[in-house]
Amino acid sequence: MIRNVVFDVGGVLVRLRYRPFIQYLGEAGVDLSDLPAWLATIDLDAHERGELSAQELMGRIVASAPRPLDPRELERLWLDMFERWGEMFDLATGLMGRYRVYLLSNVGDLHWAHLNAQYGIEQVGHGAIASFRVGATKPSAAIYREAERRLGLEPAATVFIDDLERNVVGARACGWNAIHHQSPLETRRSLRSFGVWLPDAFRED
Repeated sequence: MIRNVVFDVGGVLVRLRYRPFIQYLGEAGVDLSDLPAWLATIDLDAHERGELSAQELMGRIVASAPRPLDPRELERLWLDMFERWGEMFDLATGLMGRYRVYLLSNVGDLHWAHLNAQYGIEQVGHGAIASFRVGATKPSAAIYREAERRLGLEPAATVFIDDLERNVVGARACGWNAIHHQSPLETRRSLRSFGVWLPDAFRED
């Protein structure tokens, strides 16, 4: 029986809008033809593990640009890439009366502070694991095990929702039930398949 529902944040509770940020970098001559390689160059993963401060990350981004970047505009665009996904927020908060609801996010300190100030993200659910606070990122088993330890999760009684397949695979490897989020409707149907009761607002699905 499912007792815990764990939500990813970016791509699940908030939509991601990278285009203005990517466009700004492109206009400064940053080669983003291989985005994963560029992210490895600035070491975004280290930032999301809490090993690299936001200031250091911004410095690396500035250094990667052939032409000057305005640090204030860069930070503004870095923060302004989220849009609250009301339907998913309603789902998460609507489940709180019957289930333990938690958040598990790969995120750096600057984005987390912004999400909390803008959307009160830490008030969604009964607790949150932010990767920069625990020194591990999905899909590493370490972050799922740390979530189990800190939140008292039993893997078989937990269902996890993430928009990235690799993170879903990582959760399943740790014995969690998991849903690859592709649309709110499909996610709700998947939750039902696990026997999760949904709030009245979604009964017509």
